[in-house]
Amino acid sequence: MNSIKNDLFGKTSNGKKIESFILSNSKRVSVQLINLGATIVSLKMPDRRGQIGEVALGFDNPEQYLQEKYYFGATIGRFANRIANGLFYLDNKEYHLACNENGVNHLHGGKRGFDKVLWESKSWQNKNKSRVSFTYISQDGEEGYPGNLSLEVTYSLNEDNELKIEYWAKTDKNTIVNLTNHSYWNLSGRLSETVLNHELTLFSNKYLPVDNNLIPTGEIRDVSGTPMDFTEPRLIGEGIGNVSGGYDHCFVINNSGNKLNLAAIVHEPKSGRTMEVLTTKPGIQFYSGNKISHVIGANRVLFHKHSGLCLESEFYPNSINVDNFPSPILYPDKEYHQVTKYRFFIK
Repeated sequence: MNSIKNDLFGKTSNGKKIESFILSNSKRVSVQLINLGATIVSLKMPDRRGQIGEVALGFDNPEQYLQEKYYFGATIGRFANRIANGLFYLDNKEYHLACNENGVNHLHGGKRGFDKVLWESKSWQNKNKSRVSFTYISQDGEEGYPGNLSLEVTYSLNEDNELKIEYWAKTDKNTIVNLTNHSYWNLSGRLSETVLNHELTLFSNKYLPVDNNLIPTGEIRDVSGTPMDFTEPRLIGEGIGNVSGGYDHCFVINNSGNKLNLAAIVHEPKSGRTMEVLTTKPGIQFYSGNKISHVIGANRVLFHKHSGLCLESEFYPNSINVDNFPSPILYPDKEYHQVTKYRFFIK
């Protein structure tokens, strides 16, 4: 039987309430969400011995979510990933965005992206599924983006251990939209350990090479014969030493389109915990948690380099500036709609 528990997570500095929702099913899987950043705070599931463990990196106080720049579990926008030099052109107009990554790139929506705002929320449930919906209106000019953008992000957990994230957006002016979730996963249930012993499969025969600033060069390259080849299950630690700085690359999902496609499988051999990622987007960013550095997370657990991995379903980075990449432009007569689904099971 599905259930939802609604509580107070904390307050912002100006006294606004931050709501918490815990969705649970009869298989002992639970996910905690907050309306600050429409964020996944926690996901707990059993291992092959039935022992419940935490598999998502998060914090237990709002101050850390407001201060830290790791984007743990957050909804990312208006444009996820990077835009080179914080610059793009749309309708013959030049738009300048904050270069909030090393003064070079626009990253994850800017100085105050969707991860730092309070969303309106509502929840409902039946015996097979529980859901929480978050809504937000991003004003014309917010963080430099054109158009008033109306957003809805809905999380649902069902009895098949599927966590589904569904995104909708509408605009009143031509704009760009690229939304994702930035959860860091560690299926071992021991979040102070690294994910280098996780097995990863990516249903991607091609990836996007990047320059020194992690901006795609525009080339779409075959993964075969490279450390980027995860077309068969492979330990993350096996090839990471051959990738400068670690993995932070976008992979082109095979057979991508508007339908839901299997993009990735992560398996942790000791616990047996396994996660499939399905998405309607053309790309998935694999990030191996390279920049996490001595962060105290929930329950005083110390997170460090490679404590978690991200699999961010999205349009390609900097896609507004590369003609041969799928376009992230949203028009007033269209609706942005995206689905990402995480399936959890034991293998």
